[in-house]
Amino acid sequence: MNAKSDARHPAVSVIMPVLNEERHLRGAVRAILAQEYAGEMEVVIALGPSTDRTDEIAAELVAGDPRVRTVPNPSGRTPAALNAAIRASRHPVVVRVDGHGILSPDYIATAVRLLEETGAHNVGGVMRAEGENDWEHAVAAAMTSRIGVGNAAFHTGGHAGPAETVYLGVFRREALERQGGYNEEFVRAQDWELNFRIREAGGLIWFSPELRVSYRPRPSVRALARQYRDYGRWRHVVARYHRGSVNLRYLAPPVALCAIVAGAVVGIAVTPWGFVVPGGYLAAILAGAVPAGRGLPPRARIRIPVALATMHLSWGWGFLTSPRSLARKVVAGRRPAPASDAAGAS
Repeated sequence: MNAKSDARHPAVSVIMPVLNEERHLRGAVRAILAQEYAGEMEVVIALGPSTDRTDEIAAELVAGDPRVRTVPNPSGRTPAALNAAIRASRHPVVVRVDGHGILSPDYIATAVRLLEETGAHNVGGVMRAEGENDWEHAVAAAMTSRIGVGNAAFHTGGHAGPAETVYLGVFRREALERQGGYNEEFVRAQDWELNFRIREAGGLIWFSPELRVSYRPRPSVRALARQYRDYGRWRHVVARYHRGSVNLRYLAPPVALCAIVAGAVVGIAVTPWGFVVPGGYLAAILAGAVPAGRGLPPRARIRIPVALATMHLSWGWGFLTSPRSLARKVVAGRRPAPASDAAGAS
């Protein structure tokens, strides 16, 4: 066994799907290489067909540190990138990081400790959204408020414990291999879908607020709308593929969108009282933006209601318009292990 790897500090493979990440890739990889972790580590970057300087920056990172290498991901799809990086990696602990995520200095050491202490198959923590301008500050505030994302602990924080899913994830390799990796048909929601299969096979997903990753929000209203539309669309695919996996939090945006549209139609065609519903929604996001925007400059605070409405309504639209053909395209890639096998993995 390598001198840098032992039972307390197993060797770690960090996998990173990357596409058009020239703004953040260098910082993300440097945060990985600077981790306060005593074990051996490798970084495998799966490169999609970027149209910016991502490939050039990745080549510089490979030349600058022997722990970094790249693999191709011609499709550009995130789950395909993750699977390519998993296949190219070799260590017993697999850490997923995105090209625009910055790990806290003790992230890997803490995650490895939590895997050992809890017996979990995947551990994850808080997605700490941080902006670099007024719009991104507003989106970050919306993404970390309960009115924006409900009770999702990996957005808002909370107590450590079992979870349905976690942000990114630090996995035992055998848990990934037992499930056959990510289902590559899930262009979005692949984390939730994989964690569902792990739980279905008897595995434990563990959330801990000790784990924190800085996240850079989408830089425009259009980009945020596209992101949340895709989230809603693919979350509906998960619900169709895994019956019984949906909960009330995921139904809230489509219900709100239907109520707003219905209220507006009634208000125009029947009675002005119909406008009570969209008016009530507007009042709610304006009120919710006040605590969410504490400490931010005025130019950021006034953008928070726009960010909230974009997130809610785009997610709801994506969920409602998700075609059944997407669910039919998703191949049956589940390979659930017997509960006894999953429970006994270590």
